[in-house]
Amino acid sequence: MSDSQVEGAASTSGLGSRKRRWTELLAGRVKRQMYSPGTEQKLQESAVHLLRRHLNLNDLLLEVEGAPRKTLCLNQLIDPEACTNLSSSLIGSALRDQASRLGVPVAVLSSRMVASSITQICVSDGEPSHRVLLSAEQRKKLSSLLEVAQYLLAHSMFSRFSLCQQLWEVQGSLLLEVVWQLHIQNVVSFQELLESHADTQATVAWLFRNLCLLCEEMEASLYSDIASAMLSDLVQMFVLRGFQKNSDLRRNVEPEQMGQLAFVVLQRMLIFALEALAAGMQDGSPQHKVVKCWFGVFCGHTYDRMISTDSPKRFFSHTLTQVLTHKPVLRVSDAVQMQKEWSFAKTHPLLTGLYRRLFTMLSPEELVGHLQEVLETHEVNWRHVLSCVSTLVICLPEAQQLVKDWVARLLARAFENCDLDSMVTAFLVVRQAALEGPSVFPSYADWFQASFGSSRGSHCCSKKTLVFLFKFLSDLVPFEAPRYMQAHILHPPLVPSKYRSLLTDYVTLAKTRLADLKVSLENMGLYEDLSSARDVTEPRSQAHQDVEKAIAVFEHTGRIPSAVMEASIFRRPYYTAHFLPALLTPRVLPKTPDPRAALIESLRRADKIPLSLYSAYCQACSTAEEKKPESAAPGTKVEAVCAEGPLGPLAAALRELRAAMTDPTQYDVVAARVAVVSERLDAALGRAEEDGSSGGSQIQLSVLTPGLEQQEREVADLLLTCFCQNLIVASGFASPDRQGPWASRLATAMCGRRLLPVVLTRLCQLLRHQGPSLSASHVLGLAALVVHLAQSRSVLPEVPVGLPAPAEGLSVAEFLSSLLTFRTSETSLFCLKFCTAVISYSLCKYSSLSRDTLCGCLSPALVKKFQFIILRLFPEARDPLCPEDTADPPWRPLCRPSADWQQAALCLWKQRTFRELLKEKEFHLTYRDWLRLELEIQPEVDCLSDTERWDFQQWALHEYFLPKPSAAGGCDGDLQVACAVLVDVLIDFRQSSRSYNYSENSDLVLSGCPGNRDIFSRLQEMAAGLERGPAAPRSCSPPQGHFLFGVFRRRLQALASGWDVAARLQRQRELLVYKWILLGLPPSIVVGRPQAGRPAAPDCTEFFHLVNSELGLLIACSQSGDPSLTADLVLTACQTECPLVLTSALSWWPRLEPELRSRWRRCLQGPLPQELQRLWEAQRFGRSCLLPDTASPAPGPAWLSAAALYFEIQRAGKDRVKSQLERLGCQGEELLVFLFFFSLMGLLSSHLTPHGRPHQAVDTPKALDICAEILGCLEKRRVSWLVLFQLTETGGGLGHVLLRLAPDQYVRLLPFAFYSLLSYSDEDALIREDAFLHVAVDMYLKLIRLFVAGETSALSTVARSRERRGQGDPVGLITEARRFLLRSIPRCPKESFSNVAELLATSADCDPDVRAALLSRQQAGPDADLYREPRLF
Repeated sequence: MSDSQVEGAASTSGLGSRKRRWTELLAGRVKRQMYSPGTEQKLQESAVHLLRRHLNLNDLLLEVEGAPRKTLCLNQLIDPEACTNLSSSLIGSALRDQASRLGVPVAVLSSRMVASSITQICVSDGEPSHRVLLSAEQRKKLSSLLEVAQYLLAHSMFSRFSLCQQLWEVQGSLLLEVVWQLHIQNVVSFQELLESHADTQATVAWLFRNLCLLCEEMEASLYSDIASAMLSDLVQMFVLRGFQKNSDLRRNVEPEQMGQLAFVVLQRMLIFALEALAAGMQDGSPQHKVVKCWFGVFCGHTYDRMISTDSPKRFFSHTLTQVLTHKPVLRVSDAVQMQKEWSFAKTHPLLTGLYRRLFTMLSPEELVGHLQEVLETHEVNWRHVLSCVSTLVICLPEAQQLVKDWVARLLARAFENCDLDSMVTAFLVVRQAALEGPSVFPSYADWFQASFGSSRGSHCCSKKTLVFLFKFLSDLVPFEAPRYMQAHILHPPLVPSKYRSLLTDYVTLAKTRLADLKVSLENMGLYEDLSSARDVTEPRSQAHQDVEKAIAVFEHTGRIPSAVMEASIFRRPYYTAHFLPALLTPRVLPKTPDPRAALIESLRRADKIPLSLYSAYCQACSTAEEKKPESAAPGTKVEAVCAEGPLGPLAAALRELRAAMTDPTQYDVVAARVAVVSERLDAALGRAEEDGSSGGSQIQLSVLTPGLEQQEREVADLLLTCFCQNLIVASGFASPDRQGPWASRLATAMCGRRLLPVVLTRLCQLLRHQGPSLSASHVLGLAALVVHLAQSRSVLPEVPVGLPAPAEGLSVAEFLSSLLTFRTSETSLFCLKFCTAVISYSLCKYSSLSRDTLCGCLSPALVKKFQFIILRLFPEARDPLCPEDTADPPWRPLCRPSADWQQAALCLWKQRTFRELLKEKEFHLTYRDWLRLELEIQPEVDCLSDTERWDFQQWALHEYFLPKPSAAGGCDGDLQVACAVLVDVLIDFRQSSRSYNYSENSDLVLSGCPGNRDIFSRLQEMAAGLERGPAAPRSCSPPQGHFLFGVFRRRLQALASGWDVAARLQRQRELLVYKWILLGLPPSIVVGRPQAGRPAAPDCTEFFHLVNSELGLLIACSQSGDPSLTADLVLTACQTECPLVLTSALSWWPRLEPELRSRWRRCLQGPLPQELQRLWEAQRFGRSCLLPDTASPAPGPAWLSAAALYFEIQRAGKDRVKSQLERLGCQGEELLVFLFFFSLMGLLSSHLTPHGRPHQAVDTPKALDICAEILGCLEKRRVSWLVLFQLTETGGGLGHVLLRLAPDQYVRLLPFAFYSLLSYSDEDALIREDAFLHVAVDMYLKLIRLFVAGETSALSTVARSRERRGQGDPVGLITEARRFLLRSIPRCPKESFSNVAELLATSADCDPDVRAALLSRQQAGPDADLYREPRLF
């Protein structure tokens, strides 16, 4: 109280009295009270109490001080500015003096003074109700005050409890930062301050309000570092005390006050955040700022100092439980209907961020176990539970299998106990996880089929489990999306037949529900995915997608897709109402038919397009052609606008991803950003992502002409550009192994079933067709993408690379490697760059991981191509390496603008880690690999000159691969092995030249293939080297043929067996290559090398075997000591072992003879050998038989003369045959039989190859007439010809020669020829022959077998006899043959049935009518034999 106030009070007193001072009051009170031992203590306590209740401490101190003096006044101490100018000791001394005067403890007075100063500091900048942080000036004053407080505390002149009491009295003005400063300066701890307040609810309310204000100010404050430290310290204290090990808040035990308070504060903050999320707060609002900041406290670094305790883990577990159980108002039916809106990308980012932070403290096993426990023991918020499942499978790949196992356990428990809760949980969890795509979790359709589509499912245990399953599925019908019902119907559970009604009842119910929803199974798209739970696509929209897919499949296979054919029959409403209108959209037709036009034409020819609809389409296209100039520009503009729309959100998501991946502190949000990118891709592609599992399926794309729709190309370019740019940016501040997971996660996002073909097609365009034009940044980015795609090879489908596709395609990594070619110098240099980038990135990215992991990220084919190109381009790389380089892989130098790619490649070649990698067997560049790659080179555009190329090939063959051990991919020094491998690779190269590597118009002649000319020259050189070796000594056994025939034999045995069209064409292509190789190598390969000494018969066994089984070649004589004798020996052996060589020579004789005589005379200067002369005589005999003069005698053997005569008849025509055949004389009978055999072969040839070589062209009617004429001559001379249809290899009869003159296919088709000619024979004469019935029945049975096996389909149906219809048609021929047999059997003599019983016994599938007729005639008496000739003598 001031002196003026005191004087004023005195003057106003009517009695003249005055107010007494503080000391007078105390003194008077002491005098009035009697002294007792406790009186002084009580008086002191009363004074302290009064002091605490007196708010104006300044007035009180002035009253005690009296008039101001020059000594230190106590009222100066409560001025914060004065504290900065006074020492702590001086202030302490003054406080002690004043406390003595007042008669109160100095600690109480000091605490009151400090509290009053704090209050003045907090209100000095105005109203503090909406602030928690001090200003800079306030913070400076507080710092000085706290120094004084620390001094007082150190000298036992300060009371913490008293300060706490004083501060709570002014809590409305107290700023949170002041409390924090008191705590960190060890003046008063948080715990002391909070526990000193008796009203816990008020304390919680004050803390909650200030924490919210702190979170709200966090971002905008200039002192965010102080705010962050405050929040971190507070949270750490709350977690440590609220979640101590021994505290169990679920028990009915009174916890300690601080632990309870901390727990309640944390709980209240979490509830506030969850309710704000549920209310739909706006970004940037105060609530949003609070929630974002509070969820940020769950970052792991907040609890670094608490790592030795379990409190953070218990706190995180409790928080997760609270999130999952917060306001469980949603029912299961609501979850079934709404869960598609709760996917990772659609969940609020703050909530998914909270989940991710909570996951860091718990292992995947603990998380899945915790989820299971919460679901079993609590009522849950299904929205939070299912969004947590999505976040779990997205952000923790190792948890995906754990979720699958958990679902399997839930199903087992559900069916074991008919537990509905377990069943509901399993289905909801699976559907939620499946929403995140096939790279994360199997599709729902795949899971449902795998779980219930086999007898191994738990539902098959009993009728009870089946009823339980279908009751559950039926209960879902009113609530679930149509996609799920469609999946259930099209992939139904496996049900025993006796319980089939359960399934049919459910299907009926589901179809009824689909009808109510106006969703029809019949209107489902041809390629519609059933695995996604997204909204059903409109039929018209789906039809356009189906058309695009059908066109792609048609372009790849050349055939109408089976899905289209099936839809045209079984799903007619959708096909006619949606698919065809989408396919027949009017447009300007291209001049050259494109795949769409080709598909339309194929459907029209197959009668799959109604005529009226096709006519309307043609008319509309004509109209569009007339209006083309007017409508072209607007259409393009509209397409551009439509394409730009969906790409905006996708581009924004990619920008957010780049921001996250360039900030190391945000690496934990990369998965969330990638999930958003995946979600935006659906809209960008214009369709729902097909989430079905891609394992086991194959990607359809065209490598020769890869094409994309405009929208697809824009999406692919945006993704690839983003990937490349991100990589360059990231590589600017960190090496690949320190760039975080962004690259692998973005690459995984590109692996969806719908997106992966788009990405691969674009990569095919860039790497294969535009590689040399790519910039360095593109090369680096695409190389890194290839590495990450290779890392995911186990979950990606295969890519077929051939036409038609092989049984097994390539993995995505191998496919991308196959796009790198060496055909030109530009592509070779690009391949060098790309391989260098891929390998360098892999070595940098995975250098710290195991060797297996590194190998799994590299394609062996790509590593081999790098070895090939660096050995080819750099002669210094062929030299032995110096001590291995220990430098890092050259990735960082490649990222520089002035990168030297060649130097980087050589650096990588010498790098130690890479050299160690090349020791792995899968990365060995073998001799076979080198040949395949060298064959791709086109010499005309090679980067090496002819001399350089020859030097390289010689070095590779003779210095590198030939001496190299076979275990390392070499030849063990064996030149013959090197030749055999080269031949094998040459043939493979030819067989693959019609795949995607080369044009469909490439010639069948091997020398026409690009790049193989030099390699074949190397084969000729090596074969000549083998021939120059020493001749075999006389004592040695005869050589067993050439290695070349062993290669041929092995390959032929490996070809597909059978006689269908595909197998025959493949075999013919193989044989064409064999012929070319044989004609390009020394002739000694055919007949073997002669022994030393006198001439002997060369060993032609291998060659004869090849010709007899496969070929029709003319042999060339080998040079030896006696060429004539050698030729005679070879040709004599051919007469019995390989007659096909001689008939082939006769067939080509008019062109062969002049060249043969010329060469023989030029080289040997002598007449032709005797056996060659015999061929000339046979050809002269055949020609003379058709001349008017007398025919020259036929040389032996008869079949040779018959062959010569037949070839002349082929050239002459039918009108010159009939008269000349009569002139053959008695020697003509045997010759006629052989001639008839050759005519039969000609007849079959005319059916099989109706468009043969010009000089051998004989159409079917002409061939049939020739056979008929020869057959007439045979019957006229009563020469039996049935023997030709009973040929066998046994013995030395006709079969030994004739069966070697005809291919196996022709021999098998003899039944066709037999019944084709039967109408030209004398039926009565045939019936009287004993062998006829056996032959006729045998031929009929074989004809039926041929038809059943499909071999008659190879016969041409264009040739039909002029006299009788159906002889060129297999079905008609079988019908005629059956009629003939049924008509002839009753007329056959009894002796004809001697062998029929045996024939029927071996033919169980015989025609029943024919069998009955045979048995009936066989059992008839001898009187039925009406056609036996009577014995007159």
